[in-house]
Amino acid sequence: MTAKTKMGELMAEMPGARRALFAKYHLGGCQSCAFDDSETLAKLCERAELDSDEVLAHLLASHEHDLTMLLEPAEVKRRMDAGEEILWVDVRTREEFEAVEIEGARFFNPELQEEIFKSKAGGLVVLYDHTGKYVLDQVAWFRGHGVENAFGLTGGIDAWSQEVDKAVMRYRVEV
Repeated sequence: MTAKTKMGELMAEMPGARRALFAKYHLGGCQSCAFDDSETLAKLCERAELDSDEVLAHLLASHEHDLTMLLEPAEVKRRMDAGEEILWVDVRTREEFEAVEIEGARFFNPELQEEIFKSKAGGLVVLYDHTGKYVLDQVAWFRGHGVENAFGLTGGIDAWSQEVDKAVMRYRVEV
């Protein structure tokens, strides 16, 4: 990654970059500070009168931190096999959850949220989406509410299906 990297590429490589940009620099969260996928980080920083090297350093540090909030499917499987208590939280749509799920998963809703926030104890809380693209923001939100044992599943249910449990059907979301 460099300052000449296009924002679309940067967002794909660092899923939490939008959150990091908005939290520190108020960029990308509203119409007045939005950016286009084809715009480079350098152009965005020039428009916002920010030092692109500083912003890039912040994004890289944020990405490293984000990686600590994710677990690879094989690591979750290893911990399951070792007997660790795991609460699977499915943050996809209800339709996706009803179509295919990881065994034992619970669909995320306000009641489950309250239950998790009240207990704050127990084993690992593993959140997952379809491909792992959106789960980081939700893990950060859980941790911000004191659930330090919350992690996102790298690659989502799709990676779980490919790497751990081939009985979990793979699918494609049509928009």
